[in-house]
Amino acid sequence: MTALHTLALIAGVASACDILPRPGDTQGVQQAGRWEQHGRISVRPDPRYTLVRLEVDTNVVERHDVVLARFDFNPSEAEGDEYSLTVALDLGDARRLSANHPYSLGDSIPAYATVTCLCRPLRPDSVRGSYVMQTRGSRQLAGRVDATLYFTAWNDSTRHATYRLRQRIHGVRP
Repeated sequence: MTALHTLALIAGVASACDILPRPGDTQGVQQAGRWEQHGRISVRPDPRYTLVRLEVDTNVVERHDVVLARFDFNPSEAEGDEYSLTVALDLGDARRLSANHPYSLGDSIPAYATVTCLCRPLRPDSVRGSYVMQTRGSRQLAGRVDATLYFTAWNDSTRHATYRLRQRIHGVRP
């Protein structure tokens, strides 16, 4: 096999796995990704501390797939503009999702998000966009999310913030 054939084979495999970022992708680093096959998303506001807790409740008997992932942005030292987005996707039965088909977040797939930053405390409003499942194995679920996350200030309902998340997302079963 020539070097040109080898490079073409590597390029084909890499594009099928969607490892490399696409033009316009956000620059978040996924630090955590959990996939549960028998779970529900728990969204609990705690107004004392102006935060919302996103958790996975695993006390579910039937098949119900959920993904909880955290992305860190600008994770360098001493800049002060760092933030983290935590996203929860309620996929239902992921076996029923078609690969490479965009599903609407908020409509077809319930989605929730929180933001952690050195900014005014924000409470989640909604998540709008799409999710495309690419692969589903026995231990990992991978896809792409292209979403806008909407938030409102805890103490001023007229102040809003939005964050973009457009990149690969994966969840691993524990």
